[in-house]
Amino acid sequence: MQDAVEKFAIFGGVGWGKMDTSKPNYELIEELILQDYSYIRNDINELTSGLPLYHAILTAVALSDGKLHAVYKRANVESEVGDKAVEDLVQRGIIKVVKSPKTFTSWSERETIDNRLYFTTPFLRFWFGFVSPLFKGIKEGEFKEVQERWQNREREFIAHTFTTLAQELLHVKPYFDRDVEIDFYKKSKEGTLIGVSKYTDTKIKKSELSRLKELSDKAGIDATHFVIVAKKGFSSELKALKSPELQLLTLKNFKALL
Repeated sequence: MQDAVEKFAIFGGVGWGKMDTSKPNYELIEELILQDYSYIRNDINELTSGLPLYHAILTAVALSDGKLHAVYKRANVESEVGDKAVEDLVQRGIIKVVKSPKTFTSWSERETIDNRLYFTTPFLRFWFGFVSPLFKGIKEGEFKEVQERWQNREREFIAHTFTTLAQELLHVKPYFDRDVEIDFYKKSKEGTLIGVSKYTDTKIKKSELSRLKELSDKAGIDATHFVIVAKKGFSSELKALKSPELQLLTLKNFKALL
């Protein structure tokens, strides 16, 4: 399942048929994407009309946490211009806007919380993070810059997809306000669930549950249920606390998404 998540983070959303998933990630990137750059670029340009403004915003989204004003700053665009571009990119089905689930007591408070921008497919996020900004070298058949960026950002990049897949699995959304960010949040008649995603090569310890409870208090959330999704599992001490109020999920649970 780890390999499936990694491949999905790169190729999710494309319909290219079969690929040899036994090959390393970067080898497939070079073989299926970089070597066919011109053809894929034409398809992408049909989505974006090839507009530099759109490409700047999409690259900023791909290489950040998607906070609206941070994206505009990175893309070097004014808010008014950016808002119009984002509205069109949403209509084109390239990105989506996620609003904070926080309950606000005033409009001024609402304005202090950035919306978040997310790509609708993983492949588009990969393209605008690792291909579109480096097109000059790729056009000349020089892929070293792409390889270096991928090596430096691969874990962080895949972790984002791991988290969004976990959100799909749990039917939850992220929570964020001015001071707190939580990967999973869901309020229902059964109570309020919060949780965290950990894409690391170490087992998650009991301290992560304590940290979740601290975040719940800081955000003013009366959390009744907690969930931790981990790539490599959990310590014996944390597994002993598993209950209806504490879910502990690993990669094997992602099979439900297939």
